[in-house]
Amino acid sequence: MTELKLQKVGKTFGDFKALQELDLEIRSGELISLLGPSGCGKTTTLRLISGLDIPSEGRIYFNGEDVADRAVQARNVGMVFQRYALFPHMNVEQNVSFGLRVRKTQKDEIKQRVDEILNIVQLTEFRHRFPAQLSGGQMQRVALARTLITNPSILMMDEPLANLDANLRIELRSFIRNLQQKLGITTIFVTHDQIEAMELSDRIAVMLSGRIAQFDTPANIYHRPASLEVARFIGAPNIFTGRLLINGSKVSLETSYGLLSLTDTGGRNDGEIVDAMIRPEAVVLTNTDADGPNVMSGRIVSSDFFGQATSYVVKLNGTTLRVDEMSNRRMPVGELVQVNLISENIWIFPDELITENAAENE
Repeated sequence: MTELKLQKVGKTFGDFKALQELDLEIRSGELISLLGPSGCGKTTTLRLISGLDIPSEGRIYFNGEDVADRAVQARNVGMVFQRYALFPHMNVEQNVSFGLRVRKTQKDEIKQRVDEILNIVQLTEFRHRFPAQLSGGQMQRVALARTLITNPSILMMDEPLANLDANLRIELRSFIRNLQQKLGITTIFVTHDQIEAMELSDRIAVMLSGRIAQFDTPANIYHRPASLEVARFIGAPNIFTGRLLINGSKVSLETSYGLLSLTDTGGRNDGEIVDAMIRPEAVVLTNTDADGPNVMSGRIVSSDFFGQATSYVVKLNGTTLRVDEMSNRRMPVGELVQVNLISENIWIFPDELITENAAENE
């Protein structure tokens, strides 16, 4: 298994700086996702790791060894692309064994390894079918098997599920995660889909404008984003600004919603203007009388039904708050309700990453 380290890696194309001083350490056997919008540098990063491109600056290490001078073949990395790139005139067995045949591997060994990998990716019964006779999910598993059969030190997957329908994507996400856990192979998964990254990854590197904005666990990126930039990309509609009030052990935040009680200061000082957020599903909504800190009255101004959940927009003191509720009930637009912005669910952004949003409200 392989540990990977990128140290101050940058890549420039003409006057365009595609990557800016990337520092990234991936543990042996870890599955990490590079998550970000189109053009943020995800695929460029994969190309630099594989050796298809050369960094303009910085170093890349496999197990502590600098691979700057290694050719693509010598790095022994495997790549699965968005397009399956299968040979249409070859059946599954022939497509999967292609890499071994190019390496002039012995026939007996090829047969053994093909049998093993087809069993692992659950394609044994399809070994004699041609790509045109397969579903999209089956073709992607063939592409995955063709890469894995060469025993790569690092598996890299560039938007491999983008061409599949929603149900197949869900099925293959689970399949890829289980397969990676079984094989223990160091894996880098590129995606712009937040749900995909959250479900698959041990850790996620959020990439924005050629840099890593946050590298953390899925839970921390979702609940404790390092900046407003990360929060907005992940999708955090309830971001607000307030003045922190600290009186002994009592911590409050003066906001447009009203005075909110907090459980901690987030490392900030009394009187500071801070940016904060609360997830829509972390707000409790009720149409009955309730009492306690952070319970406020409002009115539902819109409602959207998504099957498993309903998303409401509630107006509180002239400011809107989104509330997502997993429930069979549907509250009508215009109804008076109460919301509870539970203290433990309010996240204060770190000091050094406060943006112009807070400054404008001082």
